[in-house]
Amino acid sequence: MNTSSLSRRAFVSTAAAAVTLAALPANAAPAKKRHHKLGFDNFAVRAMKWNARQLIDHSEKLHCDSLFITDFGPLEGKHDDASLAEVRKYGADKGITLELGSWSICPTSKSFKKDWGTAEEHLALGIRMSKAIGSKAFRVILGNQQDRSTEGGIEARIADTVKVLKSQRSRAVDAGIKIAVENHAGDMQAWELQQLVEAAGKDFVGVNFDSGNAAWTLEDPLASLELLAPYVLTTSLRDDMVWESANGITVQWTAMGEGCLDLPAFFDIFEKRCPGVAVHIETISGFAREFPTLKPDFWKTFPKAKASDFARFVALAKKGKRIEPFKAPAGVDGAKAQQDYQLGDIERSIKHCREVLGLGLRA
Repeated sequence: MNTSSLSRRAFVSTAAAAVTLAALPANAAPAKKRHHKLGFDNFAVRAMKWNARQLIDHSEKLHCDSLFITDFGPLEGKHDDASLAEVRKYGADKGITLELGSWSICPTSKSFKKDWGTAEEHLALGIRMSKAIGSKAFRVILGNQQDRSTEGGIEARIADTVKVLKSQRSRAVDAGIKIAVENHAGDMQAWELQQLVEAAGKDFVGVNFDSGNAAWTLEDPLASLELLAPYVLTTSLRDDMVWESANGITVQWTAMGEGCLDLPAFFDIFEKRCPGVAVHIETISGFAREFPTLKPDFWKTFPKAKASDFARFVALAKKGKRIEPFKAPAGVDGAKAQQDYQLGDIERSIKHCREVLGLGLRA
């Protein structure tokens, strides 16, 4: 058989399905039903460059309940209330609720861009757009791990973000929109994000919980969820494979069920402490990142890291194993291979969430 003629999507889906079936006993009990909406974060299929309606169509194809549009790109520059109401209706007609997000609102972050004006103008725009599209929360980020090494450290960046949040409090409250700050790309550990929310005001600020990003701050995502659960408004989730490596610990994000997280235990916590919160899957897999925790200079990035939290992360790493990064098959166009890889990841993840973890409201 000439495997180079097979699409990456077909190959990965078939192989993963075989592994999953082999791992499940023949008499496996039906998944425990968990009453949470299930959907995906549009960044999971970023290579497709779909607009909002195309994303909604794919959500319907996967029998999702919700779609998380975490940047303004899929709205194609149509930010007026009438256009957003049309997108909202398009989703509602297909049984898909929408949640909205965007990027950094920290004006001193390495991630901040002036695409939407000042940080305050960006946040105000997102609040209005969220109300028009029917999202109860607007997702934002502080920045990334580089911000931990800037002047004043992450504490200063948190203070700057809190200031922006407070400036738009009355606007958010009047609109009935809460702001969901994500633990993003290694910027804040769970306790730091908790402090941000409390300082800004938990009456209108909460958390978009990202399980993959928790591992990038040297935390077991279950431990992070235990702390942040009372504040969680929405999610961008994926599985992690974590293992001990030459210089410390390596993390590779994976499709759901293909890493080393205890997902049933994770969702036991989630079900109990985050009632009504939608589960959105954001697979960004195929590459590994090593954290050189064995090198003393590394810890300058996390000067206040808690030993007990790191111990749980090390324990997680001992459960994992090294896996290979994604590589496009020989003879397959790289862009097409990446699209198929992303589609395969999200399809397997939604299937695992529904059939193994009992998530989703649709039959």
